[in-house]
Amino acid sequence: MSSHNAHTKGLLLTALGGLTLTIDIPLIRLAHGEAWTILLLRTGCTFLAGLIVWAIWRSFGKNAPQLIPGWSGLVVATLYGLGAIAFITAVYNTPTANLVFILAFSTMFSALLSWLFLKERPRPLTLAAMALMLVGIAIIVADSIGSGYLFGDVMALCSALAIACAITVSRASGRDMGFTALTGVLLPFGLAALMVSKTGFQVEAPWWIILNGAVVMPFAFFCLANGPKYISGPEVAMFYLLETVLAPVWVWMIFAETPSRNSLIGGAILIVTLVAHSIWQLHEGRKHRAAVAVAYPV
Repeated sequence: MSSHNAHTKGLLLTALGGLTLTIDIPLIRLAHGEAWTILLLRTGCTFLAGLIVWAIWRSFGKNAPQLIPGWSGLVVATLYGLGAIAFITAVYNTPTANLVFILAFSTMFSALLSWLFLKERPRPLTLAAMALMLVGIAIIVADSIGSGYLFGDVMALCSALAIACAITVSRASGRDMGFTALTGVLLPFGLAALMVSKTGFQVEAPWWIILNGAVVMPFAFFCLANGPKYISGPEVAMFYLLETVLAPVWVWMIFAETPSRNSLIGGAILIVTLVAHSIWQLHEGRKHRAAVAVAYPV
């Protein structure tokens, strides 16, 4: 496959994954269920779908990655599980716009953790982007104080931090964690099963959440996980931003949930900063590849 075709394939894959991910929160809301019931259905379907794919892969070849590769895999699975619990909690305790805007900060959490634990010092422009994004987060959270959304905003931050921690541990280990995130849903599934056994199964339209867990989430993450094979990290990050931009639009269209003015201001700061930073990273990567090509001509 030529480099141009490979790049086009990567763009299409990642665009499909990013667009599919934008309907995650609307499907959760359409199910009209209690948080623990939704978590039980979503994680159970996601794990079952992932296990089926892994079993088929194993039956056709022996190169399928381990579900949990060692102790580092166990840590990563636990972090993804905690992130899933915090995410569902945030869905039910803060507006969608607040949630997706704050989740976008996981990119900068990853850069900060890589600096602290992997000794990968970020460039000055990345540090400036972190500072700007903190301003955006502060505006959103400050707007939630007294409005009843502060707990949900904190849960969104916890989810973003858990995802960033999982990414950092994965990179530090060098192991293939392709199925570890799917295995990590067993933790929230077990906790949700315990809570549902006490509160009862409460959901009006379970088919929406089954569609979400069994089809939407595995498909979205398969596409997004394979995108980096063909395109650069900054390009992949740009497509992740589709959820940040479009999920509040879908929720506004379906549920008439309008973001507050401060939420939109803080979200705009986050989105513009992330887009500008991704474009800068893309430009720097191209400059580096051009320099290498000049230094080592074929």
